[in-house]
Amino acid sequence: MTSSIYNGTVIHKRFKPKNHFFKYNVFSLLIDLSELDRLDKNIKFFSFNKFNLISFFEKDHGSRDGTSLTLWVKKNLDENKISSKNIRIKLLCYPRIFGYVFNPLSVFFIYDIKDKLISILYEVKNTFGEQHTYIFKVKDDSKLFQHNCPKKFHVSPFIEMNCNYFFKILKPSEKISVIIDQYQSNEKILYASQDGIRKDLNSRELLKSYIKHPLMTFKIISAIHFEAFKLWTKGIKFIKKKLKIKNNTTFER
Repeated sequence: MTSSIYNGTVIHKRFKPKNHFFKYNVFSLLIDLSELDRLDKNIKFFSFNKFNLISFFEKDHGSRDGTSLTLWVKKNLDENKISSKNIRIKLLCYPRIFGYVFNPLSVFFIYDIKDKLISILYEVKNTFGEQHTYIFKVKDDSKLFQHNCPKKFHVSPFIEMNCNYFFKILKPSEKISVIIDQYQSNEKILYASQDGIRKDLNSRELLKSYIKHPLMTFKIISAIHFEAFKLWTKGIKFIKKKLKIKNNTTFER
């Protein structure tokens, strides 16, 4: 199996209108969607679409209605003239722990039959239960990919919509790195990153990662609200959400 665990850190640095910084340790799963049934069978405390100590539910991603993630990815590729034949799909995300998860960013890596990366989907969620997926076609396979696009989705209540994202991402190997620089009026206002070191996704390594971060998914949502409170105490303006976007996708060029 090619599914993996990545143990690492998340970093956020805010530059405007005031400096703010936080960092915490996490572990992510890079799941080959074709291996989910085998992972469910081989790891006793991991389940696919069922409650367990650690689990993965298809309804947490894609169309978010519990239908096949593979079919959802293929549909979006076909609609945007990216070949969906003989593909392999890997998803970088946090798992559910004790039935709970919040993924601010999940990344789909789409490979062709020759193991060449052909598309990357950045799935962004906010704490209002909404989601937006930015779809990029990969033209040249390499180790490092860079993408940019206008912000189309309200995430932080302290950042305006008139911004641009600059994604920088490593092709998953022994290391993973996802960097997002956010700009407003040509000034960088936010840097966010997640990195990690690869381990095989098996019972032993998954248990070790869990023991290091037993309440990780609860910590993530708690940290988001705690850091938002600190931004508010610093006097940063609260931006009211103007649009209701339940689950959108856009193809970016």
